[in-house]
Amino acid sequence: MRRLIWLFCWLILGTGLADAFAQSAADAQKNLQGAWAATGALQDGKADPGVVGHRLDFSGNRFQIHSRDGKALYAGTFRLDPGTSPAAIDFEHADGTLKGKTWKGIYTLDGDTLTICDNAANLDKGRPTAFGAKSGSGYVLISFERTTR
Repeated sequence: MRRLIWLFCWLILGTGLADAFAQSAADAQKNLQGAWAATGALQDGKADPGVVGHRLDFSGNRFQIHSRDGKALYAGTFRLDPGTSPAAIDFEHADGTLKGKTWKGIYTLDGDTLTICDNAANLDKGRPTAFGAKSGSGYVLISFERTTR
């Protein structure tokens, strides 16, 4: 009987925790909605000024990246896991040469500043565990500022 009570309590608590996590993922997604302009980028240990000015747009679970002159570069869906440390973000591409491939990254949001570090420079690399893009890491580190909500 005690085992049944413990199992019942565990199921109730487990469901509650899953609902709380789902809500925080939904809140995290809501907080990213809108347009973001790249203000700085680092790749392979060097500044990457060509990325500055690119625009990252989040709408629902979709993302688009445009060059500073408005040319569409990448598009697809994104997933967040704010329950990890650091929080995880995945960009799954829907078209072009990256169709079906996924950038695996981490992110942090501080007010209107979004920082993303991912394996876009080398898809064979796993998800980064820290924010940085030193030489040979295969990671890209980009800072964004919110332009609209």
